[in-house]
Amino acid sequence: MAEDRSFKVLLASPRGFCAGVERAIEIVDIALEVYHPPVYVRKQIVHNRYVVEGFQNRGVIFVDSLDEVPPESVVVFSAHGVSPAVREEARSRSLRIIDATCPLVTKVHLEVLRLVREGYDIILIGHAGHDEVVGTMGEAPGRVMLVGSAAEAALVNPPQTQRLAYLTQTTLSVDETAGIVALLRERFPAIIAPPKDDICFATQHRQNAVKDLARMADVILVLGSANSSNSVRLCEVAVKQGAKGYRVDNASEINPDWLEGAACVGITAGASTPEALVHETVNRLRAQGATSVETLPGVTEDVQFALPRSLLDAAREARGNG
Repeated sequence: MAEDRSFKVLLASPRGFCAGVERAIEIVDIALEVYHPPVYVRKQIVHNRYVVEGFQNRGVIFVDSLDEVPPESVVVFSAHGVSPAVREEARSRSLRIIDATCPLVTKVHLEVLRLVREGYDIILIGHAGHDEVVGTMGEAPGRVMLVGSAAEAALVNPPQTQRLAYLTQTTLSVDETAGIVALLRERFPAIIAPPKDDICFATQHRQNAVKDLARMADVILVLGSANSSNSVRLCEVAVKQGAKGYRVDNASEINPDWLEGAACVGITAGASTPEALVHETVNRLRAQGATSVETLPGVTEDVQFALPRSLLDAAREARGNG
């Protein structure tokens, strides 16, 4: 961008941390205080490189498999949830389990169990290999079929169609998921929906905010890591709304050429992205010609999820003894 080029910056609202991410991060913070390093976390606690690296610097060890965790160690399950097989493996290794699964993910797990008990087969709309999807499907092996696109929905062949239900990964694109659901309803008229939408309120709010942003911004920067499903979806939503959308981990990844000719640049952040990265990005854009920064009005999120009682009890005891 030329040095004399000026543009304004608009910040989406809401953006960044959701209640489930805040809870998961606080759980690891307290675990470090109570049990001291090393604290093990199965998979990434949330899908954000900045958060993960920060915890690694404080003595958290992230592992892909429980085989990497010494017996009787403290292990935290990530916000994305795990299958019953993983829980059983942890118990068999005498690991001290702290569960940071987002309550909204837990809700989907419980829906799987209820539906299977009632004789339903389940179509899960989600992305293959995502930690949340792996954990959810693990609740009922053989009874859950994964569909990741409209093309896959057109081909899925459930064993029976009279008792059939669909559920969704919590971090999907609302619009894309609606299209898949419509196709499933057309193919399987008897299919039933979850009692409430599985796509979490924070995902919906952030996608709606990006739509608002795209009506005013020429370019939208989405702060979030490549393995963050909700961050990737935010970028897709921006592009579908007609803006140029770019996902970056942090301000250093911004290509000045992206901003060429833009009168307005929008910024949002995925649900696992800390606000510090937004401030860093704003400062980078100021240095590149931003003349004003404004936050758009949006939905206020005041939901808080309770922390595990056993962890809070352990923290009170440790602080009392200290």
